[in-house]
Amino acid sequence: MSEPQGSEGTTQRLPVLEKAPDQRDQSASAAAYGPPPAPEDGAGGGERRFWSARRVPAGIVALLLLLVAGIFLYDIAAVRADRPAMHWRRELARQLAERPLDDIWVLVGAGVAAALGLWLIVLATTPGLRSVLPMNRAHPDVRAGLHRDAAARVLRDRAMEVAGVQSARVRMRRRKADVRAVSHFRELDDVRADLDVTLTEAITALGLARPPALSVHVARTTRKKG
Repeated sequence: MSEPQGSEGTTQRLPVLEKAPDQRDQSASAAAYGPPPAPEDGAGGGERRFWSARRVPAGIVALLLLLVAGIFLYDIAAVRADRPAMHWRRELARQLAERPLDDIWVLVGAGVAAALGLWLIVLATTPGLRSVLPMNRAHPDVRAGLHRDAAARVLRDRAMEVAGVQSARVRMRRRKADVRAVSHFRELDDVRADLDVTLTEAITALGLARPPALSVHVARTTRKKG
């Protein structure tokens, strides 16, 4: 007697391949934390930080310049049309002509103008986007970056996989990754050694152009006595 074949309203089970537990763990770990893609020829090298568009400061400066230029243009046009200049411009000209250079208000105004100018120069000469870590180029025409919060979450997830770690907190900086873990069993030295190995591999797998230095601190959990 032959086995019944699949028909309408019936389903057939597909064959399932079983793997050993260690093989499943290794394949899952390799898929989730595989090595970064190797850069093509001419794509590697030191990557610089991403430049910020500075849209808000640029918009504020452009708006202020537009308002000031418009007011001065209107006043000059009024004077050329044989009308008196605005009161504020006459008062400003009188104050600048009569006040000495060592007057307190002149010094305050000059300090504010110098601080604003220095701030604009810093914005124009620094890249910004400190929260984005540049990654190695796998292709010369493609640039990629990783947010520090995302990198910190990856390291935290990897730290929680280490046996003995109850909780972990990661503070990701541009040049340093500070990891603080709490262990509730196992020796602290063993947990710290496993964290060093695991997190070093995780940082390498992130594919960052400038991998941060790793700092690991492990403490014993403190249980409250009832």
